[in-house]
Amino acid sequence: MIENLLIFIFSLLLVVRGATLATKYSTKLARNFHLPKYIISFIIVAFISILPETLIAISSVVEGIPEFGLGTLFGSNIADLTLIFAILSIYARRGIKIESKILKHVHLYPFFLLLPLVFGLNGHYSRVEGAALIIAGTLFYYLVFKNSREVSERSHDGSGKYKNFTLLLFAMALLLVGAHFTVTSAIELAHALKITPILIAMLVVSFGTTMPELFYSLKSIKRKDDGLAIGDILGSVLADATIVVGVLSLISPFFFPIKIVYITGAFMVVASLVLLHFMRSGRIITKKEGYMLLVFWATYAIIEFIMNS
Repeated sequence: MIENLLIFIFSLLLVVRGATLATKYSTKLARNFHLPKYIISFIIVAFISILPETLIAISSVVEGIPEFGLGTLFGSNIADLTLIFAILSIYARRGIKIESKILKHVHLYPFFLLLPLVFGLNGHYSRVEGAALIIAGTLFYYLVFKNSREVSERSHDGSGKYKNFTLLLFAMALLLVGAHFTVTSAIELAHALKITPILIAMLVVSFGTTMPELFYSLKSIKRKDDGLAIGDILGSVLADATIVVGVLSLISPFFFPIKIVYITGAFMVVASLVLLHFMRSGRIITKKEGYMLLVFWATYAIIEFIMNS
């Protein structure tokens, strides 16, 4: 069991490291092309940030346990919407400021997160439902891109494009290797501990896959650029719930335990509603609200542990 644990930890660290590097060099590459920073955070970095859970989910489908990937996706979203925001608000010590353009883009946010739950009420995702989720997610990002009127930054020249692109590919290779061994080692570890692999996916793997968003957002908060931090997290969550689930369904339609929708999925939607309420109240997420989000995640973790033990 010790050997399985060490392999699992090393694989997860490889995923985190690869994702962190991918986030760093994708940001540099986007700035090489003078993209607006809001687009960089809400779309570019958000899509790079979801690579860990995406590759893990795809690996789980290949291994024949798609519920492991789905649990990782939903669990990662709950951690992003609660635990990560809690850490950021406590770290900031001043409250996280919410820009008006973010509120303009997320008023339909819970509706998009509700779609995978509605489609999954029968415990199955078909290719048609997968295509619908991809279209819905793409529509959201199109609206974000279309409505962004921010002037792009011009302080970065085009030097280093090829270097940044090469390092981005290297980081993604680390991610791919780490994702494969994370799934296989987690399954073996779960068997050794005599627990369901889904529990490890929802509480451990999902937390590990949020590290890129956390590191990127902490740096943004430190620079007092709260909009970048929020855009990255919200963009990652929505992509996970729609586009990534849709891609998995297109690759291979799959069945899964219905309680993932009724428990994990429900927590995900409620977490988004709670977070949006905090964002709209005074357009700031206070340290007190951060602690409340922390309690929310702890409650979710306890319930998942009880239901899956």
